[in-house]
Amino acid sequence: MVTDPRGIRARVLVVVAVVVAGLSWVVLRLLVGSGKDLPQPSWFGVVIFVVLGAALLLVGRPVKRLVAGTNNRPVHPLYAARVLAMSQAAALAGAGILGWYAAQVVLALPDVDVPSQQGKAALLGALAVAAGAVAVVGLVVQSWCRIDDSGRPDDGDDIGGSRARAR
Repeated sequence: MVTDPRGIRARVLVVVAVVVAGLSWVVLRLLVGSGKDLPQPSWFGVVIFVVLGAALLLVGRPVKRLVAGTNNRPVHPLYAARVLAMSQAAALAGAGILGWYAAQVVLALPDVDVPSQQGKAALLGALAVAAGAVAVVGLVVQSWCRIDDSGRPDDGDDIGGSRARAR
């Protein structure tokens, strides 16, 4: 398996979200068509996503300071590797969960004129946004862990020709 040395890219997360949303929509449509009720979402899920994103930012800060050269305390390399793995896992999981909730939002849209369905659609939308935010936080923390060949942090973009100057 060939891995990208730049880590997980945003387009990979978009593909994951779209594929999961498509598959989830098909499965959920079949379940609803056979008379099954979908589980009721909870606002507690939004809280969980917010706490997860905040915790990931918190554990990534020492690595960011180390890469930037402003850290006063040493950071164990294994800690940095774990933060990188955790950020990538959060990005992929957030994208997948975004797809799951986006499929449920699409299924709820035809009945959105019913007051009880309006609240459910809004909650599902909030869950999708929160899951997307976790995916973005995962990408941000992953970028904090990146060091290019010259020892400077790499933002992963080729804007401004930074890679051309480095060669």
